Amino acid sequence: MRFGLTGGLSAIVDFGLYVLGLAIGLPVNVAKSISFIAGTTTAYLINRRWTFKAPPSRARFVAVVALYAVTFAVQVGINWAIYHALDDEWWRVPVAFVIAQGTATVINFIVQRVVIFKIS
Repeated sequence: MRFGLTGGLSAIVDFGLYVLGLAIGLPVNVAKSISFIAGTTTAYLINRRWTFKAPPSRARFVAVVALYAVTFAVQVGINWAIYHALDDEWWRVPVAFVIAQGTATVINFIVQRVVIFKIS
Protein backbone atom coordinates (compact mmCIF):
# COMPACT_ATOMS: atom_id res chain seq x y z
CA MET A 1 0.00 0.00 0.00
CA ARG A 2 2.76 2.45 0.94
CA PHE A 3 4.74 1.58 -2.19
CA GLY A 4 1.62 2.27 -4.28
CA LEU A 5 0.97 5.64 -2.62
CA THR A 6 4.60 6.63 -2.98
CA GLY A 7 4.56 5.52 -6.59
CA GLY A 8 1.41 7.51 -7.25
CA LEU A 9 2.89 10.70 -5.84
CA SER A 10 6.15 10.13 -7.70
CA ALA A 11 4.25 9.47 -10.94
CA ILE A 12 2.41 12.79 -10.51
CA VAL A 13 5.76 14.56 -10.13
CA ASP A 14 7.17 12.67 -13.12
CA PHE A 15 4.18 13.17 -15.43
CA GLY A 16 3.68 16.80 -14.43
CA LEU A 17 7.26 17.70 -15.24
CA TYR A 18 7.15 15.64 -18.44
CA VAL A 19 4.08 17.47 -19.74
CA LEU A 20 5.56 20.82 -18.66
CA GLY A 21 8.80 20.04 -20.46
CA LEU A 22 6.92 19.16 -23.64
CA ALA A 23 4.78 22.30 -23.30
CA ILE A 24 7.84 24.54 -23.19
CA GLY A 25 9.29 22.84 -26.24
CA LEU A 26 11.85 20.40 -24.83
CA PRO A 27 12.58 17.33 -26.96
CA VAL A 28 10.72 14.20 -25.79
CA ASN A 29 13.80 12.48 -24.34
CA VAL A 30 15.02 15.61 -22.54
CA ALA A 31 11.60 16.23 -20.98
CA LYS A 32 11.33 12.56 -19.97
CA SER A 33 14.86 12.49 -18.57
CA ILE A 34 14.26 15.51 -16.34
CA SER A 35 10.90 14.21 -15.16
CA PHE A 36 12.31 10.73 -14.50
CA ILE A 37 15.10 12.09 -12.31
CA ALA A 38 12.66 14.19 -10.25
CA GLY A 39 10.12 11.36 -9.93
CA THR A 40 12.61 8.67 -8.98
CA THR A 41 14.37 10.91 -6.48
CA THR A 42 11.00 11.56 -4.84
CA ALA A 43 10.24 7.83 -4.83
CA TYR A 44 13.59 6.82 -3.34
CA LEU A 45 13.46 9.31 -0.50
CA ILE A 46 9.90 8.41 0.48
CA ASN A 47 10.38 4.65 0.01
CA ARG A 48 13.55 4.58 2.11
CA ARG A 49 12.06 6.54 4.98
CA TRP A 50 8.37 5.58 4.94
CA THR A 51 7.67 2.50 2.81
CA PHE A 52 10.60 0.29 3.79
CA LYS A 53 11.69 2.24 6.92
CA ALA A 54 15.33 1.65 6.13
CA PRO A 55 18.24 3.55 7.66
CA PRO A 56 20.68 5.36 5.35
CA SER A 57 23.22 3.03 3.78
CA ARG A 58 26.00 3.68 1.27
CA ALA A 59 25.59 0.18 -0.22
CA ARG A 60 21.85 0.72 -0.59
CA PHE A 61 22.39 4.11 -2.21
CA VAL A 62 24.82 2.63 -4.76
CA ALA A 63 22.33 -0.17 -5.50
CA VAL A 64 19.54 2.37 -6.02
CA VAL A 65 21.69 4.43 -8.38
CA ALA A 66 22.42 1.27 -10.42
CA LEU A 67 18.75 0.27 -10.44
CA TYR A 68 17.65 3.76 -11.49
CA ALA A 69 20.23 3.78 -14.29
CA VAL A 70 18.69 0.61 -15.68
CA THR A 71 15.09 1.75 -15.24
CA PHE A 72 16.01 5.15 -16.70
CA ALA A 73 17.14 3.49 -19.92
CA VAL A 74 14.10 1.21 -19.95
CA GLN A 75 11.61 3.97 -19.22
CA VAL A 76 13.00 6.60 -21.59
CA GLY A 77 13.45 3.99 -24.34
CA ILE A 78 9.93 2.60 -24.05
CA ASN A 79 8.46 6.10 -23.81
CA TRP A 80 10.34 7.22 -26.93
CA ALA A 81 9.38 4.13 -28.93
CA ILE A 82 5.68 4.31 -28.07
CA TYR A 83 5.52 8.11 -28.43
CA HIS A 84 6.90 7.87 -31.97
CA ALA A 85 4.85 4.79 -32.88
CA LEU A 86 1.53 6.49 -32.11
CA ASP A 87 -0.27 9.10 -34.17
CA ASP A 88 -0.05 12.71 -33.02
CA GLU A 89 -3.24 12.58 -30.96
CA TRP A 90 -3.97 14.02 -27.51
CA TRP A 91 -3.63 10.58 -25.90
CA ARG A 92 -0.15 9.82 -27.28
CA VAL A 93 1.73 11.39 -24.34
CA PRO A 94 -0.26 9.76 -21.52
CA VAL A 95 -0.32 6.33 -23.20
CA ALA A 96 3.45 6.32 -23.80
CA PHE A 97 4.03 7.58 -20.25
CA VAL A 98 1.78 5.01 -18.57
CA ILE A 99 3.28 2.04 -20.40
CA ALA A 100 6.86 3.20 -19.75
CA GLN A 101 6.10 4.10 -16.13
CA GLY A 102 4.29 0.82 -15.50
CA THR A 103 7.20 -1.21 -16.78
CA ALA A 104 9.70 0.75 -14.67
CA THR A 105 7.47 0.50 -11.59
CA VAL A 106 7.34 -3.30 -11.76
CA ILE A 107 11.13 -3.50 -12.16
CA ASN A 108 11.70 -1.02 -9.31
CA PHE A 109 9.34 -2.74 -6.90
CA ILE A 110 10.77 -6.20 -7.44
CA VAL A 111 14.40 -5.13 -7.17
CA GLN A 112 13.84 -2.81 -4.20
CA ARG A 113 11.74 -5.31 -2.28
CA VAL A 114 13.86 -8.38 -2.98
CA VAL A 115 17.37 -6.89 -3.12
CA ILE A 116 17.95 -3.25 -2.18
CA PHE A 117 16.04 -2.93 1.06
CA LYS A 118 17.50 -6.25 2.26
CA ILE A 119 20.98 -4.63 2.19
CA SER A 120 22.22 -3.40 5.54
